[in-house]
Amino acid sequence: MRTDAATEDLLRELAPQVLGVLVRRYGQFEECEDAVQEAVIAAAATWPAGGVPDSPRGWLITAASRRFIDQVRSDRARRARELAAADATDPVGPAAGDPGGPDTDDTLVLLFLCCHPALTPASQTALTLRAVGGLTTAEIARAFLVPEGTMAARISRAKQQVKAAGSEFRLPPPGDLAERLRVVLHVLYLIFNEGYTASSGNELHRPDLAREAIRLARLGRRLLPADGEVDGLLALMLLTDSRRGARTTPGGDLIPLDEQDRARWDAGLIAEGTALISAAMAGPALGPYQLQAAIAATHANAAHAQDTDWHQVHALYRILERIAPNPMVTLNRAVALAQTSGPRAGLELLAALNGDPRMAGHHRLHTVRAHLLEQAGDEAAARESYQRAARLTTSLAERRYLESRAARLGPARA
Repeated sequence: MRTDAATEDLLRELAPQVLGVLVRRYGQFEECEDAVQEAVIAAAATWPAGGVPDSPRGWLITAASRRFIDQVRSDRARRARELAAADATDPVGPAAGDPGGPDTDDTLVLLFLCCHPALTPASQTALTLRAVGGLTTAEIARAFLVPEGTMAARISRAKQQVKAAGSEFRLPPPGDLAERLRVVLHVLYLIFNEGYTASSGNELHRPDLAREAIRLARLGRRLLPADGEVDGLLALMLLTDSRRGARTTPGGDLIPLDEQDRARWDAGLIAEGTALISAAMAGPALGPYQLQAAIAATHANAAHAQDTDWHQVHALYRILERIAPNPMVTLNRAVALAQTSGPRAGLELLAALNGDPRMAGHHRLHTVRAHLLEQAGDEAAARESYQRAARLTTSLAERRYLESRAARLGPARA
């Protein structure tokens, strides 16, 4: 029986919470995840016909706990310690005072565990999407254009690495929390970016990934309500995602920011994101996500492209470049500088990136250079840069856009 959308959403929300409870109780990440997945499958098969239980989270905890205990009992010799712990636990539901009881949401702890520093960024992202985001291995594999078996192996290795690192199911100690939080936010940022502008493939967007990153950022804010960078990241996602409906033509071709129909931007997301970042910017500390969100808010609140306060955008990029230097920040500052001081000024700033190995072979550098050369009236050089950028990108939607920009400048002269 097909699960209705409301039940799917509920199960996706509850699955990481239930997994957090089981990992806290039993400490076996992979076995607990298997048990939760079996419980979710059982719920998806029975709830549409029989109705959602009064306590769906408790139902899932009970079902997953029983499945975990069955797994432990099936391998007594190898799982003796886990069997003893499981036998001492009431399988009907959490006991009074159980730290994994019905009022406890362990999802943030689970998110930190998935973003363990022993893992590579790719493994952190994959494990987060699998365990916290509730995506299937096949869905994650499709998102990153790798075979399902490859992604399954990557996720399995990640779980084993977390286990080998001897991680405990708890938030990092206060001295490590700030550093680990940066990793968590970076993983969510990567997930959102891949959803908003897919790095390869036919489609420009992966809305499911973008929505999942926003959902997890909302969760992070609910559990860490006083952190300005959590607010900043959520605001950045909301403000950026507000433009999604206007970014492509009906045929899927890319529409650049200054040509988008701003009436199609999501006013609700803009209002929410603007309110979030306005409050966050008034806090005692200023971080890179807050600054990026402030830039996004400046764009979002301009009624027309020509109304954009480019002086403010450039000033914010200058601050961002100082506190979090990165070639992509410099690249974006060049665009803002060109708007305030002319395209030649932007091109001079871009020249500083020519020798940066992090930008070698990156299509964005050539795309921005082409755009500024076109503004400066150097059509031949702009055409060449658009064509080079088109050859370098792995996104078919971006390639079509870049090729069309080059073609608009006419054929190359002999």
